[in-house]
Amino acid sequence: MSEAADNFLTSLTPEQRAKAVYEMKNDERLNWDFVPHERNGLTLKEMTSAQRLLAHALLSTGLSQRGYAKAVTIMSLDQILKDMENGAARRDPEMYYVTIFGNPTNQEPWGWRVEGHHVSVNFTIVSENEITTSPLFFGSNPGIVREGPRQGLSVLAEEQELGRRLVTMLSAGQKSVAIFSNTAPHEIVTGKAHKVSPLSPDGLAFVKMTADEQKLLRQLVESYAHRTRQEFAANDLKRIDAAGWAKVHFAWAGGIKSGEGNYYRVQGPTFLLEFDNTQSNANHIHTVWRDFDHDFGVDLLKEHYDHVTHAK
Repeated sequence: MSEAADNFLTSLTPEQRAKAVYEMKNDERLNWDFVPHERNGLTLKEMTSAQRLLAHALLSTGLSQRGYAKAVTIMSLDQILKDMENGAARRDPEMYYVTIFGNPTNQEPWGWRVEGHHVSVNFTIVSENEITTSPLFFGSNPGIVREGPRQGLSVLAEEQELGRRLVTMLSAGQKSVAIFSNTAPHEIVTGKAHKVSPLSPDGLAFVKMTADEQKLLRQLVESYAHRTRQEFAANDLKRIDAAGWAKVHFAWAGGIKSGEGNYYRVQGPTFLLEFDNTQSNANHIHTVWRDFDHDFGVDLLKEHYDHVTHAK
């Protein structure tokens, strides 16, 4: 990851570096978002073809093969939106920003972000063995491409169907606990908050599920975790195991049938994932993975700075 970041930075002109690089402690590192507007960083559009390849190489060091495929496919959807909206300038599959925080070639903490419409990938490298991967946001508009040469494409179909299958499997009594509203929220509840806390109500506890329901809930959580590379996903799942699946809950809002606006979340002591598909007639999906302690590596960085002596 450090090598990929350095290769990317080495390829930049001084003017490009000035846009792409921030100090590690700059507040910009927490300034994440997932809607189409100008950001700080260097866009793919401003890069040469070689520089774009190096930017993608960096992105691929953090994401799994499946996660990387989802990310670049989501980026490509902006061209579909551009065509649907008669060439709207704000729709551009090259308006994704790469930002480096700190220096990836020394022994100090550093980080990086790749972000634009419906993609926000945030990695913080505190040390070789302390790397955090959240917030991690993927969205999809259209959720399902309805027409044109890519008709039927649904980038986040797995996330939608696993959640719907799980809530459908539940008994009436279980549903009365899991479903907290017949109307889904218009957006993920945590929005673009810098830090998040467990949401209420909790929903249905893992221990109140049948073996088949528990298996499906695990599969759902793993599908989100494995957006990142195997070793990063394994670390997140180990933390969930250590905190206890008994403390994991599933909550749902909105309709259950296909085409109805819906929302769900899964949370435990260490993590929260949210899914929302309500906008654009329930064909516009937002999903996010948050870590209560490790978002942006904040807690790990505090511990690092409190205990490691730095040269002045």
